[in-house]
Amino acid sequence: MFNKILIANRGEIACRIIRTCRQLGIATVAIYSEADANAQHVLLADEAWLLGPAPARESYLRAGRIIEIAQQSGAQAIHPGYGFLSENEDFAAAVATAGLVFIGPPASAIAAMGSKSAAKRLMEQAQVPLVPGYHGLDQDPATLQKAADSIGYPVLIKASAGGGGKGMKVVESSANFASQLASAKREAQASFGDDQVLVEKYLTQPRHIEIQVFADSHGNCVYLFERDCSVQRRHQKVLEEAPAPGLSPQQREMMGNAAVNAAKAIGYVGAGTVEFIFDTLSGQFYFMEMNTRLQVEHPVTEAITGQDLVEWQLRVAAGEVLPLAQAQMAINGHAIEVRIYAEDPDKDFLPAIGHIRQLRLPPQTAQVRIDSGIVAGDEISPYYDPMIAKLIVHGANRQQALQRMAQALAQYRIVGVTTNLDFLARLVAHPAFAAFDVDTRFISRFRDDLLPAATTPPASAIAALLLDGLLQQSASAEQRRLASSEPNSPWHSSSGWRLNEPYHQTFHLSSGVERHSLNVGFAASGYQSEWSGQPLLFNGQRLPNGELRLQLNGRQFNAEIISLGNEHHVYVDGCHYPMACYDPVLDGLENAETNHNLTAPMPGTVVAVLVQAGDTVEAGQPLMVLEAMKMEHSVVAAAKGTVAEILYAVGERVAEGVELLRLEDVA
Repeated sequence: MFNKILIANRGEIACRIIRTCRQLGIATVAIYSEADANAQHVLLADEAWLLGPAPARESYLRAGRIIEIAQQSGAQAIHPGYGFLSENEDFAAAVATAGLVFIGPPASAIAAMGSKSAAKRLMEQAQVPLVPGYHGLDQDPATLQKAADSIGYPVLIKASAGGGGKGMKVVESSANFASQLASAKREAQASFGDDQVLVEKYLTQPRHIEIQVFADSHGNCVYLFERDCSVQRRHQKVLEEAPAPGLSPQQREMMGNAAVNAAKAIGYVGAGTVEFIFDTLSGQFYFMEMNTRLQVEHPVTEAITGQDLVEWQLRVAAGEVLPLAQAQMAINGHAIEVRIYAEDPDKDFLPAIGHIRQLRLPPQTAQVRIDSGIVAGDEISPYYDPMIAKLIVHGANRQQALQRMAQALAQYRIVGVTTNLDFLARLVAHPAFAAFDVDTRFISRFRDDLLPAATTPPASAIAALLLDGLLQQSASAEQRRLASSEPNSPWHSSSGWRLNEPYHQTFHLSSGVERHSLNVGFAASGYQSEWSGQPLLFNGQRLPNGELRLQLNGRQFNAEIISLGNEHHVYVDGCHYPMACYDPVLDGLENAETNHNLTAPMPGTVVAVLVQAGDTVEAGQPLMVLEAMKMEHSVVAAAKGTVAEILYAVGERVAEGVELLRLEDVA
């Protein structure tokens, strides 16, 4: 076994690898960019070396420098994690040439599966079922268009060298093919340095099922069952579970054997994932691609098998035989993983950046696991993937796992950056998901349920926020009383008593675009107000842990408020309600003028300007394309108008909220 390894990655996967290395007594070497100088993987490793500036091409993609650091630090092997250089055959070959061990498959296996087109041709020769498509080398747009027209729409354009949904576009008609092809090629070039694509028939009700395979250098290869990764947004996974619901033992065995045969066909060694499209209408499965690395979702496989896959990787890379044979493995229970991202689901899941001001995790147990490289105080930057953490739960069956996931999500607290936590909570609670009426278009099918329009907060949330403010005022008044030279003066009373009439206090609250002014009066049993035409009679106290215990209209319950200035996050009944207090005199937002100016919905880089000054545009017409975190977003016209001025050119970086171009009303 190795004495020291270098981890050529960052974030949660680097922390995950460090954890197993510590258990095995292996020293770890971390690498980091200037933006990651204080990151958790840097602090957890035994030593850490600076690579360069924040952009990945100047740091985490510097293959030569990473190998130099490994040699200088005395590391014997390099673990690439996932992403960055993990599936780069040139890097794997260079590591071996330098006399180091690459903790992954041989470069030849990466090369064989690195091109989706070449992999499809290889699998076709091995008689693995394939989705009808074009996997050729001729990348002329006319050739690709002809192939798509022949296959029949809808079709899927995929980056041949890609993964993670980057460079992937669904095309519904021939008229849209050219523009979607251009966009897919731009994303592919930006993400992988290769704009080659393939075109396939897009199945309308598919599931995404993948098989975890493992092979050693002694000719042994096994599969560690399957994961269902059908719940996706922008072709990127949001939730994964193992085993795949509804899969028969015969289907599981057929897919597992096909995956093992695929691995053996390329002389595979180490951890790999063979991904299949499963047609829910026919029950047939088709080879999609093979990821020649550890997957983000590997913890659900670990949960149902009781195995540490990183330890398996290390042992296989050190030349050992696989720890278990196929007949020794069995499925235990059910596991679900959700990916917690800094993103805004209400804005088509746009990546978000910001400073994590508050972070509290649900209690971790044998059934609840959190993999993360983020702590309170960290920044989510525009340079890397915006995943904050992976939350993994295990249960005796799927129903129990769902219940544990719902409870853990309700206990999660992240304040300071927009996240998908509320969306995930709605997802796991959805009746169709509980019944596993799931395919890869689940989110779009139930979009109205999963991404509902903003609603007025319930009385429980309003009462909690009012009580929190009143208790804070009472505590401040008590501090002033004790500090006063006349602590028993009636002027220090906070009971709300007045000589001739009841005392009322007005609170001004906002929730989304809604604004509310509430008069709160002091009653004999506490406080009284009105919300949505219904009376609020409430009282309560602050508990030692900071939460509130409320009595509202005869009901008792707990609530929690996390406040950042006038911004308040109310957690009650398992839901999160962001609200704010405002001063109607000082607040000028109500009088803001509307216009047709267009602003950046996220920080990013301008990759295309689709109009010129003087052009007349229609509502919904794309005007500019931004790229952030290697994903593209089109900025469209909200109304018909004339382009008056374009303020940014291709290649320029823009901050969130800046004005990109100006439109004038059509005369």
